[in-house]
Amino acid sequence: MGQEIHHSHFNLADYAVFKSRLRDETALLSEMLATKQFDEHAFVTGFELEAWLLDSHHSPTPINMAFLERMANPLVVPELSRFNVELNGTPQALHGQALSRMHAELNATWQHCQQVAQALKSSVMMIGTLPTLRNADLCLANISPLKRYYALNEQVLKARDGRPIKLDIDGRERLMVTHDDVMLEAATTSFQMHLQTPISQFQRHFNASLILSAAMVAIGANSPFLFETSLWEETRIPLFEQAVNMGEMAHPELQRVSFGSGYLQNTPEACFQENLLRYPVLLPICFESAASELQHLRLHNGTVWRWNRPLIGFDSNGNPHMRIEHRVLPAGPSIADMMANAALYLGAMHFLAGQNTPPEDNLPFVTARNNFYLAARHGLNTSIHWLDGKEYNIKDLLLDALIPMAEAGLMQLGIVPEESQYYLGIIRSRASSGLNGSAWQRAYINAHGRDFLRLTAAYQKQQESGRPVHEWSI
Repeated sequence: MGQEIHHSHFNLADYAVFKSRLRDETALLSEMLATKQFDEHAFVTGFELEAWLLDSHHSPTPINMAFLERMANPLVVPELSRFNVELNGTPQALHGQALSRMHAELNATWQHCQQVAQALKSSVMMIGTLPTLRNADLCLANISPLKRYYALNEQVLKARDGRPIKLDIDGRERLMVTHDDVMLEAATTSFQMHLQTPISQFQRHFNASLILSAAMVAIGANSPFLFETSLWEETRIPLFEQAVNMGEMAHPELQRVSFGSGYLQNTPEACFQENLLRYPVLLPICFESAASELQHLRLHNGTVWRWNRPLIGFDSNGNPHMRIEHRVLPAGPSIADMMANAALYLGAMHFLAGQNTPPEDNLPFVTARNNFYLAARHGLNTSIHWLDGKEYNIKDLLLDALIPMAEAGLMQLGIVPEESQYYLGIIRSRASSGLNGSAWQRAYINAHGRDFLRLTAAYQKQQESGRPVHEWSI
C-alpha cells in the first residue's frame, strides 16, 4: 500500500489478470520457501511512526503535502489523510546499541519535523487518536491526493455495495457513527515495529508476537477517546477494524483488519494462502515485473491488515527476506516511551521464541486472541490467561514475568546491558504506576473536566519535554 499507482478505476479484466498472477506468485512463494531462498542472516529491526499535523488551536490541519515538500526527507511520507504523515526508521541490525541508534534517528527526524511544522505555523504530535478530532474532519476533502487512497476508498465502498460504514464502539460510553468513506481509518495512528528474522526462526517469532500482543497493547495504550467519547483504553483497535469493514461480519476472524485466524504451524506460507483463498482482491493493480518479485502477492497482502502481519522484502541484491510487522502499538506518548515499548516487545518475543517448548503449545490461539481484545478494552486494569493456564493481572505479569523475559531476550540478542536497563526501566515504572498514555489522558480529564482542547494542549506540552509518560504531571 505504500507505493503510488497510475489509475484508480478497474474493470473485470483487471481483476482476472491480477488474480491469475496472485495465484502464480503464491505458488512461487511456496517453492521459494521450500528451496530455502529466503534470508537466514541475523535479526534486523525498524519502525514506522504515524503523526498528526496540528494548527494553532490543536486541531488537525490538512497541510501534509506542503509539509512533506519542505521536509524533503524520503523517510517522511504521506498517510491517508492530509493531516497525518509517516516517519520511517532506517533498518538496524539488532545488537549492541540498536535501540539508542533508533532513538537518536527518530529524535533527529522528529526535531526536523517540528522545525518544518513551525515554519508552516503548525505543530506535530504523536498520539494514538487525537482528542480534538471531529467526525467532520474525516471527509474526502481531507484525503491525501494520491491515487492509491482514492482507489482504496472506491474499492471498499464497492465491496460494500455502496452501503455506508457503521462505527459502533461500546466502551465506558458508547459511540455510534455512520460514515460514507474510509477516512475513519485516519483517526488511528500507530507505532509499528518490524522484525526481520532468519526464515528458519520466523514461525516461532511470529507466534510469540501474537502471544505478546495483549501485554503490548495494555502497556502502550494511548487512545481512550474518540469524538469526545470515552471508549476503550486502546480505541484504535475496534476503530480500525470497523473503519475498513468489507461486510464480512459472518466470519469476524477473516475481516480485512483482525487478529488473524490461528498460529503459524510451519512456514509463513499459510498467511499468503489464506490471503489468496479467503480475501477478495481489493486493488487489482497489474505490474510488468518478474513473478519472482512477488509484486501482486505483496500488494494483496498490504490490503489485509492483521495486527501481526508477515511482510516480504528484498535487499539491494534482490534477495528476499521475511519480517514481522507488529501493528498493535499506538503512536506516543514520547519517543522514550516508544523505544521502551520496542525493547519490551523485541526482547520478550526473542526469549519466548527460543524456548524448548513452543509457548503456543500452552496457550490456545483463541485464548491469545481473547487476551488481546480484553487488554485493548481495559488496558492495564485487567487480567489475562498465561502460559501456565492461570490468570494474571497484566501489571503483575509484566513486572514478574515479561520484563525479566525481555531482559534475557535482549541479552541473547547482544543488546548492551545499559540500554536494556534504561528502556525496560521505563516499562517497569509505567507498569508499577499504571500510568500509560491512556491512563494519563483519563486522569487529566478527571482532574480538569471534559475539556479536550485543554487536554490536547497539556499532552503536547508534556510530550515536548521528552520525558516518559509516567513522569508527566496531571
